[in-house]
Amino acid sequence: MKDDVSLADVGEDSLIASIVARFTVAPAAPPVAGPARPSMINIGPGDDAAVLDLPGQVVVSTDTVVEGYDFLRTWSSPQDVGVKVAAQNLADIAAMGARPMALLVSLAAPGDLPAIWATRLADGLNDECHRAGARVVGGDISQAVEVVITGTALGVLERPAVRRDGARPGDVVAVSGSLGSSAAGLALLMGHLVPDASAPPFVTSLVEAHLAPRPPYRAGAEASLAGASAMIDTSDGLLRDAARIAVASGVRIDLDSGVLVPPDDLRLAAEMLGRPDEARGWVLTGGEDHAMLACFPPGSVLPASFRAIGRVLDRGDGPARAVVDGVPWGGSQGWVHFRDGA
Repeated sequence: MKDDVSLADVGEDSLIASIVARFTVAPAAPPVAGPARPSMINIGPGDDAAVLDLPGQVVVSTDTVVEGYDFLRTWSSPQDVGVKVAAQNLADIAAMGARPMALLVSLAAPGDLPAIWATRLADGLNDECHRAGARVVGGDISQAVEVVITGTALGVLERPAVRRDGARPGDVVAVSGSLGSSAAGLALLMGHLVPDASAPPFVTSLVEAHLAPRPPYRAGAEASLAGASAMIDTSDGLLRDAARIAVASGVRIDLDSGVLVPPDDLRLAAEMLGRPDEARGWVLTGGEDHAMLACFPPGSVLPASFRAIGRVLDRGDGPARAVVDGVPWGGSQGWVHFRDGA
């Protein structure tokens, strides 16, 4: 497809056909526990609706990205946007302890958007679904003044759902995945440090972590199998999402700064930007890493991918909240939508 062919030139039916052709069946991912299961998708994309054979409880989540707010085409390739849409939806499924299975995607875009942008978006969606062991099974296309993409993810529970409200005093707080990488990548982009052939490898990897996050999907099921009492993915930052567990559970979560030391790549990025003290803030408040943050009962053996970063305490007479070394963190607590009236 030529770069100068727009969505309006191609038309809806031809565009859908070219997009559907990009969605392939993911290789079977090895199960976290128990025997491998056959595909549960009987009819995939291309018909009026998909047909899924999902035994047990089904987990559903939805999320939207909007051009200008959640991504910029000047920074993000269409493949990057596809990965981001899939990641933020499928991570929510994994954070319930479920196995991601399917993703539906609705695209609203201007008629003059190059059609090749939409097909490359589909490539990114397909790639990240393969990582999660899921498949795009359908969606919708409509016209809009800007690009808006909504994903709806489905998964299946093989054990009881891991909710936010199960944390209890004495639990160990642990995380699987990176913290602060996406925020550091965004800061580099905003500082006009766009990766090129001469950029240090850490710049490229941090920017990629922001543009196309890669959540640790299997960690969700591993945490469930290990008896996690509560779990969430860090979409809005470690402190803000830890506070969501704390409020839902009626407890206080105390994070240990001694084990939340910024890794070398974040420290180097902060120094490159001339803001060396910012690296710790990225770890504590940076969003869109989609790491799995979980609480485990005392004495639990943590899954290998998790590391302990704090503990759950009784709230006492104070509010349910997340703190660092026993005291509230000063400054930003994480990402907030609709800030400053936007």
